[in-house]
Amino acid sequence: MRDLMGAAQIAQPEPSCALIEANAEARAALPQRAEWGTLALILGCYAIWFGALFALAAVSQPLAVLVISAVVVLHSSLSHEALHGHPFRARRLNEALMALPLNLCVPYGRFRDTHLQHHQDENLTDPYDDPESNFLAPRVWAGLPRWQQRLLRLNNTLLGRLLLGPLIGQLCFMRSDARLIRRGEGAVLREWILHAPGVALVLWIVAQSSLPLWAYLVAAYIGLSVLKIRTFLEHRADLAPERRTAIVEGRGILGRLLGFLFLNNNLHVVHHLYPGVPWHHLPALYRRHRAAFLAQNDGYLLPSYASVFRSYFLRAKDPVPHPFWTAPEK
Repeated sequence: MRDLMGAAQIAQPEPSCALIEANAEARAALPQRAEWGTLALILGCYAIWFGALFALAAVSQPLAVLVISAVVVLHSSLSHEALHGHPFRARRLNEALMALPLNLCVPYGRFRDTHLQHHQDENLTDPYDDPESNFLAPRVWAGLPRWQQRLLRLNNTLLGRLLLGPLIGQLCFMRSDARLIRRGEGAVLREWILHAPGVALVLWIVAQSSLPLWAYLVAAYIGLSVLKIRTFLEHRADLAPERRTAIVEGRGILGRLLGFLFLNNNLHVVHHLYPGVPWHHLPALYRRHRAAFLAQNDGYLLPSYASVFRSYFLRAKDPVPHPFWTAPEK
């Protein structure tokens, strides 16, 4: 597995002529020292979380739920930054900053390991080797009962992904990790063991506030649901790996809001090409080299998240079985 952990990493496909200048600019954007702005955002994220629990919830529980949902999204995006080497070059310091599992569901270490595996771009959308793939191998799909096929088809619409995606994703994630633990993968078991006290601490803090536990669980689920908007179409099945990764331009109020909560990861092809470039440099890098990035991913572009809702709210973007799967079944 390629090591994509460090902040100084740059993905190294053969660059097109149009990308050579972007590559040089991306290297110049790699952080050489601590990113104090990102650290301030992390601390602000926790401060808003505490404020929503202990101040806002006493005034309006529905508003507190909405704010906590947004914080869960932002915290997940900041965790993504941390595993790519921000705001510090010291891995353990970044992980300590993001150790509190506000979404309750995903151990940081498992998110780190599976996401770095996902960054092996030659395996993007692979039903077996890409842990973030939403595709199934055709033989697996054919063996599913009808009710499960219908459920997964619904999950491939944006509405289904919002309503069912967090639950389906969590069940599949936990089933996969349970299989790895049974095979003797001690590192996977260790991350879940480390996750447990963090969950207990979050639940204890919530219990000290005026927000009911059920309301916090609703907020966490909404936050995970909003994250599914980003992951819904980040990648598509294509024979060429460089054409598999999307760009969603953050136009309009919805786009700007989600673009911030996702820390510009909607410009996903830019992130996959330059995973060590921090979030605040991605928009300028994209604007200056937009034509090169669109040439790289063969125009896989959506102009806004509003257009995503219009196009796919009730319509599936992809089939569930991988349309180009030709490798032997595992």
